[in-house]
Amino acid sequence: MKKMYSLDDILHLDKRFRTQLINSLSGFKSANLIGTAAENGRTNLAIFSSVVHVGANPPLVGMISRPHSVPRHTLENILETGYYTINQVHQSIVEKAHQTSARYDGSEFEAVQLTPEYIDDFSAPYVKESIIKMGLQLEEVVDIKLNGTKFIIGKIIQLIVPDSFINEDGKINIEQAKTVAVSGLDTYHTTQELVRLPYAKPDKII
Repeated sequence: MKKMYSLDDILHLDKRFRTQLINSLSGFKSANLIGTAAENGRTNLAIFSSVVHVGANPPLVGMISRPHSVPRHTLENILETGYYTINQVHQSIVEKAHQTSARYDGSEFEAVQLTPEYIDDFSAPYVKESIIKMGLQLEEVVDIKLNGTKFIIGKIIQLIVPDSFINEDGKINIEQAKTVAVSGLDTYHTTQELVRLPYAKPDKII
């Protein structure tokens, strides 16, 4: 039997129940570690499930940062330096990646035993253990007035991916990299390709 929630019902749910319910509604999401460093060199690492494609020319990627009502080291470092990395989470590092959501006094890299890696003088740290990763330059921060969140848009200026994972047409085989998906706040999934369909045209029926 299906249950119907009105807006009033949703707003009066227990806070933790409501957060998990609404967060899981969007289905499977990408799991990525955002690597940053402050100008003093102190590193930070945090897991995000809101990374989305914005455009291919120029290559743009966006993500949501929660309201800046408390210290947000990822956001603060990005605003301070203008650079950050996005590192896909794969099966071998999922537990360590999830643990970066804890509130540590020091660097999450050290706390969860992941390795910061600097490539070609890029100022933000990559996760050495990640297989598919990108370095970004901050382009725009959009304030979302409805709830105080911020949509951070960055331009990809470095891309690290094994050649063997890239198909002839440019598509990256993320399953070969054992990339995981996340649902809700704390549930991680492996994936299996169902079907790849051709470019949709109105005069061609699948």
